[in-house]
Amino acid sequence: MIRTFFTELLYRPLFNALAWLYENVAFEDLGIAIILLTIIVRIFLFPLFHQTVRHQRITQNLQPEIKRIQKDHKEDKETQMQKIVELYDQHKVNPMVPLLALIVQIPIIFVLYRIFSHGFSGDSLNLLYPFITLPESPNQSFLGLIDLTQSNLWVVAFAAIAQYIQGKLSLRKKSKAKGDDLSKAEKVGESLTTFMPILTVVILFNLPAAIGLYWGATTVFSIFQQLIVNHSLNKEEGKKLSLGSHGKSQGENKGNI
Repeated sequence: MIRTFFTELLYRPLFNALAWLYENVAFEDLGIAIILLTIIVRIFLFPLFHQTVRHQRITQNLQPEIKRIQKDHKEDKETQMQKIVELYDQHKVNPMVPLLALIVQIPIIFVLYRIFSHGFSGDSLNLLYPFITLPESPNQSFLGLIDLTQSNLWVVAFAAIAQYIQGKLSLRKKSKAKGDDLSKAEKVGESLTTFMPILTVVILFNLPAAIGLYWGATTVFSIFQQLIVNHSLNKEEGKKLSLGSHGKSQGENKGNI
């Protein structure tokens, strides 16, 4: 029942989308079709991605205040948690956002992994809609240079480098001010920036290059999304600082009067 549900709701539509892109847009190049489908999926998930990054950014910015609460109420865990929850509510932070994003993305990622690992072969061709056709022997390469059914070190390296760049962009810019220590979560984030590219190499090393191309393409697109969201959040924070400074200046002027 669950398998049928995932096949008809996710696998079959996405597989046919890949086949349609391959035949009509990607010049019968499976690699280009994979990149195009990846971009389409990432655009569809962008609102969720934006909310997740916004949540992470606000949480990072609140770390000094959270540390202060933990220090002030270190003997009273209940009050400590209450104050932190109030802080989150004040800044409209929902701790469930990352979990929701994960729940939505995992099935899609799993289905895309299955589609790209099998390619246009075997029983998967039986899932084509009647109005979609493929050549008898579809070309399963990228630009005629990379066989996407086999592992490829260049594709693995591309995915790992993209993963590292994305990790660096997701980190909070550290202040040079004395005493601005990193929280445990931020230290873990820095460690993951180094660890994830290594893990990427380990995972992709023996997998078909189609998976590595998808991994790299989705990571590169995520980098652009990250830059867009960071720019948006920087403007938002800049406006708040400007309004705060303006209000403070007005208060000082009134005091002088």
